[in-house]
Parts: sequence; structure tokens; C-alpha cells
Amino acid sequence: MLDGLTDEALMGRYQDGDARAFEVLLRRHRRPVFNFLLRSTGVRESAEDLMQEVFLRIVRGAGEFRREAKFTTWLYSIARNLCVDHSRRMKFRRHTSLDAPAGDGAEGDSRAALVDFVRDQSPGASPMRSTTNKELRAELTKAIESLGEEQREVFVMREYLGLQFKEIADIVGCPENTVKSRMRYALEALRKQLKEYADLAKAPPVAVGVGPLRAG
Repeated sequence: MLDGLTDEALMGRYQDGDARAFEVLLRRHRRPVFNFLLRSTGVRESAEDLMQEVFLRIVRGAGEFRREAKFTTWLYSIARNLCVDHSRRMKFRRHTSLDAPAGDGAEGDSRAALVDFVRDQSPGASPMRSTTNKELRAELTKAIESLGEEQREVFVMREYLGLQFKEIADIVGCPENTVKSRMRYALEALRKQLKEYADLAKAPPVAVGVGPLRAG
């Protein structure tokens, strides 16, 4: 019964004292929150520690949640703030940022290429294809990690969490157009770094997505 409720309804039930509602929220969001934290910190142990802190803050701050608000915006605002604090604490151990726009781009241009995850679903795929898929996934991970923090967090929220640009803007605290700009630069930077793999898009049955930047 509880599984069919929205996040906001579950949070309302939890505020009213139903502990089972929080268990559903935890089960529903634990994995995506962990993945976001892992992509943001790059360290599994740090992501695990931060994930515990995220949900502790949800518990401690449950009374502050406004029922007309969107739960995921509140949730990822907490997660993002913890990542920012963690980054500041670890700054002396971080390498120089590789955040560099791939180009100014045309005003209003909403199209950007992105080599997506490779999923080889053909029954008779060759070992060479499988090897290439693994290499591409590894290169994509490295390319994402090389993005600047602002670009990376927007990319992860958009592509991994599926959040709308408006919600991302609310989470990071900047205009929606700024979020779209960061996303465009992130996609352009990834396209440049993964250029040598772009030809795979022309070789079926390997599915390599190269598509437009989705509208928020």
C-alpha cells in the first residue's frame, strides 16, 4: 500500500509518525543517492559515509519538510551540500580541475553530442565488440570524472538521476539557463574526449546514443 504513494505523501506519513513510510523512501532512493554521491566524490567509502549522513539529516529534519515541496529536490539539495562540504575538506588532496569549456557554441543551440553507455544486446556479439564496450564505459567514466564540479554534478543529475533542468536549478541554486549551459559544456567536453569512439555509432548492433540535449 505504501509503495504506491508519492515521495511527498510518504514524507507526510512519516511526519505523522509512520516509520514504515521512511523505510519505503529509503528503499526507493538509497541506490540513486549512493550513485550520485559516488559520482560526485569518486570514493566508495566517502559515498557510503555521506549516504548515511543524508538520510540521518532527512530523519532529523523531517519536521522542516513542507508537504507542498518536491521531496527529491530537498533530498538532493542535502546530498549536494554534503558533497560540497566534503570537497572543501578534501581540497588539498584533489588534482587541479580540468574544467574547460569545449567551446562557446551558438546562441540558442540546444543540440550536443553524447556517446552514451554501450549496451550490446545482440545474441552473437563478438569478443572484440564486448571488449570495446568495456573500454568505452571505462573511458566514459574517466571523462565524467575529469569534468569540473559544476558541470559534473549537472550531468550526473540529468543523465543518471533523470531530473528536469528546473529541479536541478532549484537544487544547485542557480538559474535554469545556467544549468543548461553547464550541461551543454559537459556534453561538448565529453564528446571531445570520446571522439575516437564516435565511429562505433555507425557499427550495429552496438547501440551508441548520440542525441540532442533534452529540454527540461
